[in-house]
Amino acid sequence: MNSITYYDSPLGWVEIQASCDAVTSIAICNERKKDICSDSPILKDCVRQLDEYFNGRRTNFDFPMNQRGTAFQQSVWKVLAEIPFGKTVSYGDVAKKLNAPKSSRAVGAACGKNNLWIVIPCHRVKGSDGSLTGYAGGLDCKRWLLEHEAKKNEFSERRSEK
Repeated sequence: MNSITYYDSPLGWVEIQASCDAVTSIAICNERKKDICSDSPILKDCVRQLDEYFNGRRTNFDFPMNQRGTAFQQSVWKVLAEIPFGKTVSYGDVAKKLNAPKSSRAVGAACGKNNLWIVIPCHRVKGSDGSLTGYAGGLDCKRWLLEHEAKKNEFSERRSEK
C-alpha cells in the first residue's frame, strides 16, 4: 500500500507518495488532501530533507527513491541527478552526455515525466539559448528554485573565500 503525505513548501502544497521501501512521487498539487499512512519513516525522512533544502541546509537528497520509467527516461533522470546544486545545463548537454546528441526533444519529454520534483532536478535544465522552458510546476516555480539555489551557492562561495 502506498503512503501519502502533504508538505507545505514555499511554492505551495506538495504531495509525496511512498511504497514500503522508497519515495515514488513528489509533485506540486493544488490542495492538501487526506494523508494515508503518513507515519511512514520514508515519508518523514523525505519531508525533513525537503525542509532542509528549502531552509538552505541541503543541496542533495539521499532518502530511498524509485520512479518507474523507460530505460531512456531512467538514463536521463540519472544524468539530471548528477547536475550540481545551483548549476544549469541545456537539454542538448544532457543529450550529449547520453551519447545521443540529436535527442534533445526526447530529453525534454523525459524531464516532463519526472515524478520526483526537486530531487531529480529537471528545474536545472534550460533551453540551448539559456531560456527557461517547460516545467511541470510552471516557469515561475522553476525560476524560484534556480534563484534559491543561486543564493545558497553565492553565500557558500563567499564563506569559503574568508
